[in-house]
Amino acid sequence: MPDIILMDIGLPGMSGIECAKIVKSLHPSIEILMLTIYEDEDKIFQSICAGASGYILKNSRPAEIVRAMKEIRNGAPMSAPIARRIMSFIRQSVPTKDNDFNLTSREIDILQSIVEGNSDRMIAEKLFISTHTVNSHLKSIYTKLHVHSKPQAVSTALKHRLV
Repeated sequence: MPDIILMDIGLPGMSGIECAKIVKSLHPSIEILMLTIYEDEDKIFQSICAGASGYILKNSRPAEIVRAMKEIRNGAPMSAPIARRIMSFIRQSVPTKDNDFNLTSREIDILQSIVEGNSDRMIAEKLFISTHTVNSHLKSIYTKLHVHSKPQAVSTALKHRLV
């Protein structure tokens, strides 16, 4: 059994991505290093999801390919352009924490408590306020977040990393 397979994506009869899935399902300990011409994010992430442990381009110098093969057991070797694409994709995909909704610190406290699954009464007790005050804050939160329910408020809070 090989320790490492250098796999191209453009194989005749079956894509290297599909082949990687099969290899990893049958032999999970085999490391797969994609060695290909494809630089697009879709192919990169499909390969990683299929089980590839590294992704380098065919125009890499031979020394880079050998280095990647040596490093594959301890990391996830990638060509510099691929690493830049992944970093760029991650930066664009991860929402940044923002408070463009102009929530007050008390509203954020209440929103955090909702996310934690606390009832209105539990929130009131925790924050030493009345349930009427909690409901007043909830109305304001719903208006600012443009939602109509607690589940929608929780979803928006998590999506925008408000809490």
